[in-house]
Amino acid sequence: MKKILLGLALVIVVAGGAAAVFAQDGFGGRRAAQNYDGSNIGYDGKLSFVRLRYSTGFGGFGRRNREPPWAHDYPTADQHMMKILSELTTVGPHTTGSNIYSLDDPDLMNHPILYLSEPGQWTMSDQEAKGLRDYLLKGGFMIIDDFRGNDWWNLEQTMKLALPEHRFVQLDQTHPIFNSFFEIKNLGFLTSYSPFGPPTYWGIFEDNDPTKRLIAIANRDNDLGEYWEYSDTGYDPVDFSNEAYKYGVNYFIYGLTR
Repeated sequence: MKKILLGLALVIVVAGGAAAVFAQDGFGGRRAAQNYDGSNIGYDGKLSFVRLRYSTGFGGFGRRNREPPWAHDYPTADQHMMKILSELTTVGPHTTGSNIYSLDDPDLMNHPILYLSEPGQWTMSDQEAKGLRDYLLKGGFMIIDDFRGNDWWNLEQTMKLALPEHRFVQLDQTHPIFNSFFEIKNLGFLTSYSPFGPPTYWGIFEDNDPTKRLIAIANRDNDLGEYWEYSDTGYDPVDFSNEAYKYGVNYFIYGLTR
């Protein structure tokens, strides 16, 4: 009963902004191509959701004028996640705007946490690879989301451009990130994004040492951003939306405190 009540509370938090979202672009409009230039709110000392912008084989844009893969679930997922973080913690983030940066943008260094969507189409230039390496090794934390199946191969190969000496390690529920705010005991609760098994969680550690700081986490065969985006619509079960927010809150708290 407690879990159900918490889930309802989380959904109610984001539902307050649902009318404005629907008025702006409608349910189906969340998938329409947008103008991403000039949308950044910048840095003023407060935490903001930061999304990675990258080029793909389609010139950085999706097929048929849909949103590029890096913008999947933008901006609704970003704003919903920050609204939950604002309501449940004392972090005090921006809740009505966010930032989009490429890895070679020096302003990225002002922000402690970076979100990457759909790494199956992710590419990096040499300069961007250096930017990511500097960002992660100087204290940044990266959340990698919304991918499945063979996307994993591209993620591994692209990450090696920035961190050739580092490797992903599968995480279990004993890692501190799953207890940084909420206690997450069952990592297989959410429905898999793939037919080949439950979602799993993989991390890269500082100096390749699992006893040191986690610098990146990958939600393999999972799409937390999708749950965040549609949590005010009834599209997904409340328990699933609730669980996805727990992961998000834990990730941000871990990234801010480690």
